[in-house]
Amino acid sequence: MAQKEEAAEAAAPASQNGDDLENLEDPEKLKELIDLPPFEIVTGERLPVNYFKFQFRNVEYSSGRNKTFLCYVVEAQNKGGQVQASRGYLEDEHAGAHAEEAFFNTILPAFDPALKYNVTWYVSSSPCAACADRILKTLSKAKNLRLLILVGRLFMWEEPEVQAALKKLKEAGCKLRIMKPQDFEYVWQNFVEQEEGESKAFQPWEDIQENFLYYEEKLADILK
Repeated sequence: MAQKEEAAEAAAPASQNGDDLENLEDPEKLKELIDLPPFEIVTGERLPVNYFKFQFRNVEYSSGRNKTFLCYVVEAQNKGGQVQASRGYLEDEHAGAHAEEAFFNTILPAFDPALKYNVTWYVSSSPCAACADRILKTLSKAKNLRLLILVGRLFMWEEPEVQAALKKLKEAGCKLRIMKPQDFEYVWQNFVEQEEGESKAFQPWEDIQENFLYYEEKLADILK
């Protein structure tokens, strides 16, 4: 079974990026946490190392991981076989549209009928029911879109509504699978900030394979 909680996470609350929150009884600190700035979607080419290590870690109970990080690869192929590719990442901040919806609003808001789109997402957790519905609507309209979603963790997978939403994604032709250790390494190499002039090797966490197998079994049960 996947590791439920790391000792550090169980001992103290964590911020959205994995930093410990101190002095929560301080009125000024609480005010900062409550008075969040307006919702925004953060985009970029590479995410910070500490974000990846905390947000993408495939633990079973994801204390403090209340953001979604979505790394994407978009390949658009014309009738001549030429492919234009782009990549980057999205991070949803605070409350509002999630990263999955923001992708279709900002990164790929329209589809050229003359092109074929192959899109791959590497997401910290699987879509919620509302995001799955948005994906379904997009797939029904854009027949020239093929979407592969690889997720580090399953979001609220025990909820019937979420299970039904994931099944509908499969039925609509969306490929959904759990990230293997090799997929985490791919994200590390292609979407995570590296030291200038130096690329550090990916260091898998101790239970990465065990947790992958745990989630793979759960997803197979849901989609069968």
